[in-house]
Amino acid sequence: MAGRTSNPSYDGLVRDGNELRREVDARGFALSAGVWTAAEVAELRAALEKNADSEGNPSSRQRGGVYAIRNLIDSVEEVAELATSKKMQAIVEPILGRAWHPVRGILFDKIASANWKVPWHQDVTIAVAERVDIDGFGPWSVKSGVLHVQPPRWVLEGMLSVRLHLDDCREDNGPLRVVPHTHTMGRIPEEEIPMLPSRFGEHLCAADAGDALLMRPLLLHASSASRQAGHRRVIHLDFAGVPLPGGLRWAAATRKALRSC
Repeated sequence: MAGRTSNPSYDGLVRDGNELRREVDARGFALSAGVWTAAEVAELRAALEKNADSEGNPSSRQRGGVYAIRNLIDSVEEVAELATSKKMQAIVEPILGRAWHPVRGILFDKIASANWKVPWHQDVTIAVAERVDIDGFGPWSVKSGVLHVQPPRWVLEGMLSVRLHLDDCREDNGPLRVVPHTHTMGRIPEEEIPMLPSRFGEHLCAADAGDALLMRPLLLHASSASRQAGHRRVIHLDFAGVPLPGGLRWAAATRKALRSC
């Protein structure tokens, strides 16, 4: 893997779960370097390519190549195993507690034919198994055949996203940019979002293939378009440490990604 050119405080650092928890609590995000080996990353790339080549895959989005796959936990066995692995447990459980479990998986890949920028936003929807009308949950939507809903703040605060990089990600190929500490502000009104990056400052999350970026869903984040011709593949996994109320069920918890560790 190429040497890191940004975030020098992480160079050569092996981070334990409690250290990651303190940083996520304080800033809303943390980087854990070299969690997955080059061989493990290669296996995941191969599994994703095989899945994307499947005919009639309703979860894949293609424009001159696959640039997004939803429902990864359900459709790619290797991703389901990754999401419930001992390595994942070591970084997620200290933050969410023993009740942690994966609830959604998505592949993002910025390629020449599908190269987009993402404006500043918070992740405010969750994937659920069926619709149950409960106060505080809504509006509802459907993405790639899976029902989604916007939950109350307390649900999002009981979640953690882990972004596993399958390629080196530098300033020139669309890395995530975040505004530290905004995960403590709850749901931020749309009209207030544009002023927050300049007010609080933004952080560019450069990473190597095999690195894991941990972040709270309510952390304000964005990304630029890539200026490279190659891939920028990221497996985005959402985890929850809280149950849903009123009989509402997480989508992935009803399928094969039930926690087994």
